[in-house]
Amino acid sequence: MPTSSAVTPDLGRIGFWRGGPMLTPGMAAAVERLGYGTIWIGGSPTADLGIAEQLLGATEHVTIATGIVNIWTAPAAEVADSYHRLEQAHPGRFLLGIGIGHRERNDDYRKPFAALVDYLDDLDAAGVPVSRRVIAALGPRTLRLAADRAAGTHPYMTTPQHTRFARETVGPDVLIAPEQRLVPSTDAAAARESARGFLDRYLSLSNYRRTLESRGFSAAELDDGATDAAVDALAPHGTPAELAAAVQGHLDAGADHVCVQLLPQRDDPLPGLEALAGELGLR
Repeated sequence: MPTSSAVTPDLGRIGFWRGGPMLTPGMAAAVERLGYGTIWIGGSPTADLGIAEQLLGATEHVTIATGIVNIWTAPAAEVADSYHRLEQAHPGRFLLGIGIGHRERNDDYRKPFAALVDYLDDLDAAGVPVSRRVIAALGPRTLRLAADRAAGTHPYMTTPQHTRFARETVGPDVLIAPEQRLVPSTDAAAARESARGFLDRYLSLSNYRRTLESRGFSAAELDDGATDAAVDALAPHGTPAELAAAVQGHLDAGADHVCVQLLPQRDDPLPGLEALAGELGLR
């Protein structure tokens, strides 16, 4: 099987995260022109990785990554075949992000850590290089697995406090690429309403709650739609300069790369991405 590049793709400092169904080839090309280093396909892309193939074909140099392929719904053998197909057509530009999803949303969720190890074993057997995959790791055990069996970790729904914890756990040389939600609005009430509508689906999931509470949030801060302070910490809003500062918080805490997700999801993200790119010096 082709393994033309065993080097982890260059993600750049800043990337763009968006649910796969809301990504288009035209949007990917525009994001590349703005200077973002990686486009992350959010949600649970299917094992054929067809959306990744479309985005790679529409762009010239930006890295395309999955955030994340769900190990319960995408068989490792099929994912490996798709990886090799993409690598042959677009060498060095694809990063495979995998994860165990959520107990509440997967019927077959027995022994998730063991299932993740088995999945990595299958990827190894199929020739997917360790350096070309990342794991959606949150807790210490999975973070250590990401350090040992992947290029690093792609945490979702975290804060700079978790990034600092992740860096302390995996050491200085492991890739940490967290996602950060942002609301490009200076209308605090509207921004918080949008953020709450988004966060509601996640704050009831046990793995995110456990992680957030272990990193300084109380249950009371996260219950019933979350407090204003918690919402602002999880999905900062404000001017492009204020949003850039929120991204910089992860970099200062030890992240190598931060991928931004702009809310509300239904809005065109390109104006906000353009303003943020200017503040972050991407072009």
